[in-house]
Amino acid sequence: MRKEFRALFILALLAAVPVATLGNTTAPSQEDKKRRSEAKYREKLAKEVRHQLVMLPWYSVFDNLAYKVEGDKVTLYGQVTRPTLKSDAEAAVKSIEGVASIVNNIEVLPLSTMDDQLRRAVYRAIYGDPGLSRYSIQAVPSVHIIVKNGNVTLEGVVDNETDKNLANIRASAVPNVFSVTNNLFVAGEGK
Repeated sequence: MRKEFRALFILALLAAVPVATLGNTTAPSQEDKKRRSEAKYREKLAKEVRHQLVMLPWYSVFDNLAYKVEGDKVTLYGQVTRPTLKSDAEAAVKSIEGVASIVNNIEVLPLSTMDDQLRRAVYRAIYGDPGLSRYSIQAVPSVHIIVKNGNVTLEGVVDNETDKNLANIRASAVPNVFSVTNNLFVAGEGK
């Protein structure tokens, strides 16, 4: 008789657990599901925009491309050394499914022999440094060097604050550089 009561008690307990847990859970509302799916879609669209921009054939360490996704509208920012890269970036993003409109705010840097020489000199100064050379082994290095009328802007991502400061010091030491703006940010700290 005891065994029967024990078995009956265990069965009652097992039957009560699923009923109790069902009462406590709330099903996600349609709004929650819609918000999550929209967030996933925006994230996927942003990844695709980034992929298309990075894959442009003439995109180099001397160009800086940025973007902002707002629904189905993409705004392009940055600076490029070639006018064709500006139009190529717009065409690449326009071909992405889900992009309805594009605002192209990419600046084409002026043609200048002096700026071209400074780009090469700053590149050698930064990527020739043993502490920063590891950033140069990527297809498109993570530190971008933008030169406009003798003024240098460093854009991109570095691993730590020391690398950020070292890149700034190396760029500032190049002769004929008027100023250096260090817009590098440390990975993991956000922008």
